[in-house]
Amino acid sequence: MDNSYAESAGRAVLEMMQREWEPLSQGELDQRLDQAVEDILEANLLSKIQGDAAPINMQLSQKVQEDPQMQNQIQTEVIGITVPPVEQESEAQPSGCPENSTVQYIMNLLQNSNSKYNQSRMAGRARLSLSHTVLLSLTLLSKRLSYRSVSTTFRLEKGNIHRIFFSFCERVNILQDQKITWPTGINAVENLPPLSSLLRKARGLEEKGVPRVLGVLGHTRIPIRLPIGKQDVESMVPELKRMKREAHPDSWLNLELVCNHKGRLMHCRISKGSDLDRASNLRDKLKQHPEMVPPGTCLVARVGYPASAQILTPYVVGRGSRENLYNRSLEAHFEVLDQAVADLKARFQRLRYLDMGNYERAKAVVLTACILHNVFIDMGDVRKGQVEREAGPQEDEEEGDCDEEGVRRREAIADLLYKELESGTT
Repeated sequence: MDNSYAESAGRAVLEMMQREWEPLSQGELDQRLDQAVEDILEANLLSKIQGDAAPINMQLSQKVQEDPQMQNQIQTEVIGITVPPVEQESEAQPSGCPENSTVQYIMNLLQNSNSKYNQSRMAGRARLSLSHTVLLSLTLLSKRLSYRSVSTTFRLEKGNIHRIFFSFCERVNILQDQKITWPTGINAVENLPPLSSLLRKARGLEEKGVPRVLGVLGHTRIPIRLPIGKQDVESMVPELKRMKREAHPDSWLNLELVCNHKGRLMHCRISKGSDLDRASNLRDKLKQHPEMVPPGTCLVARVGYPASAQILTPYVVGRGSRENLYNRSLEAHFEVLDQAVADLKARFQRLRYLDMGNYERAKAVVLTACILHNVFIDMGDVRKGQVEREAGPQEDEEEGDCDEEGVRRREAIADLLYKELESGTT
């Protein structure tokens, strides 16, 4: 009994430390010890070099007094080491960082953001300039690099990189309402694709009641590390294996998305894997605010999502020609969402597995990637990813909640499409 209490107390302490210092580990402690030894050796080396270079220093001291900015240059020439600068009062692009339009664009977006990380930081911890913060954070998001390798590149300890990265995520998250926006006005109905591309006279069907597609609703899963206390060490499997039905629900996040025909995100909602809700909150919001889906438009979603007047879903598999034509018309739009998800994960490869057991921080990273996905689209920087079959169960999905109005609209649209097919206009 005493051992179980001690084990529970130990896990509680580890979880508390992890919330503050994640992803600190034994390796992190070893690196700090190594860094401390390196600092001592470097200090001894500097002392020796400074002693050997006394005549040089005497000649340069006067110049340093006249021009303090020469100090870093002199240090580089004498020691032969160039260190990335810590944050200065000015947020100008550091001389050690190459010109990069992407970094500059994101810097401009963040200039006016407010964050508690901007006002306070732990004493003695270096803080990078905004340009280096953006560069470091984009590096962590876009590649599955370890904190150790990044710490070597930027000459910072892992714990400090961790804090810098999450300060960046927090500042980007503030931009959610600015960058992930639902289309309104003329933008909501302009250049929308027809529901069906299988019929030659698809455009003429709009007058008969076949809508255009405002957006595609769907979801993807983001694997994360199980929190301490929920891990079963004996049954752990490699992270690259596909998630199975029996996987622990806390081993992933659900990312609910709506994208337009260009792959730009109009809506995103991040929840725990144990959350089985399929867009019921969004459905209720659309009912309360019907202007979000203007007349003559709709959202489309796969089987399992709620069908309503605003959201069209397919029939279950195994119906007749009329239902199959309707289903095939919707399927082309699902490919748009699949491609958007592939693009998101191709650009931000860290989303393939988030090695963190803290839900709120994992959520902040995923939201950061979604916001930046739209930022890159706005910049005209599109990266095409390879569409993969979604991990987890996809077969035998049951039909989601269907209200009467949604059923009637689906039936009416299916009838219109099939009549057009029978008339020989395909």
